[in-house]
Amino acid sequence: MNNSKDTRTLLLTESPFQLMWKLSLPAIIGMVVIGLYNFMDSVFVGQMVGPSAMGAVSISYPFTFINSGIATLVGIGSASLLSRAIGKKDTETINKIMGNLIMLVILFSIFTTIIGIVFTKQLLMLSGTKGEMLIMAEKYLRIVFMGSLFVNFAQSANMIMRGEGLLKRAMMIMGMSAVLNIILDPIMITILKPMGYGVEAAATATLISQVIQAIVTLWYFKKKSNNVKINRIKLDKNMLPPILSVGISAMMMQIMQLIQQTLMYNTAAQYGGESWQIILGAGLRLQAFAFIPLWGISQGFQPAAGTNYGAKDYKRVKQITKAFTIGATALALLFYIPIMCFPKTMLSLFITDADIVLQGSSSLQLLFSTYITLGFMIISITFFQSLGKGSIASFLTMARQIIIFIPLILILPRIGNIGIYGVFFAPIITDVAVLIMSAIFVINEFKKMNLENNISTNLNYNKV
Repeated sequence: MNNSKDTRTLLLTESPFQLMWKLSLPAIIGMVVIGLYNFMDSVFVGQMVGPSAMGAVSISYPFTFINSGIATLVGIGSASLLSRAIGKKDTETINKIMGNLIMLVILFSIFTTIIGIVFTKQLLMLSGTKGEMLIMAEKYLRIVFMGSLFVNFAQSANMIMRGEGLLKRAMMIMGMSAVLNIILDPIMITILKPMGYGVEAAATATLISQVIQAIVTLWYFKKKSNNVKINRIKLDKNMLPPILSVGISAMMMQIMQLIQQTLMYNTAAQYGGESWQIILGAGLRLQAFAFIPLWGISQGFQPAAGTNYGAKDYKRVKQITKAFTIGATALALLFYIPIMCFPKTMLSLFITDADIVLQGSSSLQLLFSTYITLGFMIISITFFQSLGKGSIASFLTMARQIIIFIPLILILPRIGNIGIYGVFFAPIITDVAVLIMSAIFVINEFKKMNLENNISTNLNYNKV
């Protein structure tokens, strides 16, 4: 456990801003690399196959959150438990983590693969997709579901590496897979497009990359990992409650995003037609990719906050939270400024039709207007996940993607002449409301930590 002790010491003693840099940079790069999978699929398909094909891939994207949700449920829940176990020096829990994770992944993935392949068309029809775009989306998504076991294991196990604090290693394995996908995408499309398999080519390239990543990840935990190894593969009933309580809140962010985006596509089809589905698809792909670095910095934050909370150093937990919030907001600016200043250029990455680009540029700015607030929002949600308080994290996630958003997306387009623009106003109002709630919850938690510190100080004083 020497390496775990070294990592633990780093997490408990390094200055908050240095810790943020050391943990977040590899995490951000690693998460950006993950995002390149679907982002580059859309770029290559949009440029090499056509706008409708890009729309098909984009409309399929929300349904990949089913797999992402499973990987996040198992991975974030297990990583949160792991980081607290490292803080407490709980060797027994550390030794059971991977065996329990693998069994959960197998069970969930079998179910997802069967349901996903059998009901691909029915799932896509929920987004209001019709005609040729539906046919192409069905072909793409069915291949994605075939790789459920591989992608779920690769992503959830990668989260274990990050929960242990081995973010560079996690980044390298993810990076290898993403680079392979970027190489394979244009090659596969060039070879298979003349045969009529444009979108299938992109999906196959992604599947091959994920299978290879899963194999490399399995080899690492079996042969190379010094601390977290694959021992007996079985469910541990005692580990399920803490994993699920945190993991469900993290999974909800993925699944609720599926519901949110499906409703947005359906409303866009109802009030604007196929061209607005294409515009929305490009905008949501940009938004998803821009959100990924923020998710990456939160992954660096999770082991730092969880380990210090497990060690009962509440003052340091607050300092780390503030440092990571500043970093996340600064990172958001790097995406916010160019997208708000050059919306046409951003849309042109996906859409080759100049008229559609012109039509959608102002709506892209609307969609991104509250993006600058998401840094604090994601750190707040991860903060409660790290502390093992999954119920608060779940509430904030559901408020943003279900409780507040769904009524707005259903009502706004019907008010006056708002129509299609209601699709873009709904997220703005939702983000402002959740930002306020997040601030209130975090401030209250800080007050509780101050109280715990005061009680601890008084007890130590009385002992003396």
